[in-house]
Amino acid sequence: MKNGIIVKNISNQYDCLVDNEIITCQPRGKFRLDKLTPLVGDRVIINPETKIIEDILERTNELERPRVSNIDAGIIVTSTQIPALSLLLLDKQIVLCESNGVEPVLIFSKLDLLNDNELKDVKETMDYYQSIGYKVFANSDKENILKYLENKTVVLIGQSGAGKSTLINMLDETKNIETKAVSESLGRGVHTTRNVEIHVVNKVRIMDTPGFSALDINKIEPTELRHYFVEFSKYPCQFRDCVHKDNCNLHKAVLDGLVKKERYEDYLIILEECYESRSKLFK
Repeated sequence: MKNGIIVKNISNQYDCLVDNEIITCQPRGKFRLDKLTPLVGDRVIINPETKIIEDILERTNELERPRVSNIDAGIIVTSTQIPALSLLLLDKQIVLCESNGVEPVLIFSKLDLLNDNELKDVKETMDYYQSIGYKVFANSDKENILKYLENKTVVLIGQSGAGKSTLINMLDETKNIETKAVSESLGRGVHTTRNVEIHVVNKVRIMDTPGFSALDINKIEPTELRHYFVEFSKYPCQFRDCVHKDNCNLHKAVLDGLVKKERYEDYLIILEECYESRSKLFK
């Protein structure tokens, strides 16, 4: 028996990295009976002779969309142009990470396509996210990105066309992952990544995933959402279980310019989605 990590999955075939060698395995039938699905990122025990995954070791965390496990950081690749910058989508992706115990790391792409005024606005936005405690990079900042992510297992998160595969190619020039231009008629990317796969890039284990823009937040209680907006904790509310809709300390901090208004507005939109999702669950 040997220890390995699942680095790729196509159908019922799992590529496992074992002692720097890839062994393609199938899971034990018992997993299906136990309703346990192996995930990319799983640490596993395999039989190299039968090429069977015999056991899945305990996970530190996992995401449902994309379905991956044992993640140290979520690399949120955010396009600033083509597709257009969406801070609401970015904030939803941060909530996705925060609610699953995964560190969000923000990488803004396509800054070279912006004019001077647009670039100034985006840099102010990047500075704000950095000021509230997040690691923020431009996608061209290869050296610092690699230094921060060294020896970590990370998952790439971002809508199609944001530049996830391009980022991997930039971090390791020996990679040649397929990329395609953004559709001009649709204003969004074309899916080029079809399966989750781990690429080892300069001591960083990077999970490339199919792009997505719709995030399932129906498991988040409305009263919990405020915990996933990290700057809100600086302004303790006078009301227990307050959702910060109005007339509280957090709302006052927004009016005073201490909390970015646009991010607070994103919070309110996501909050309503949480309420709608919860109401549908109990109909």
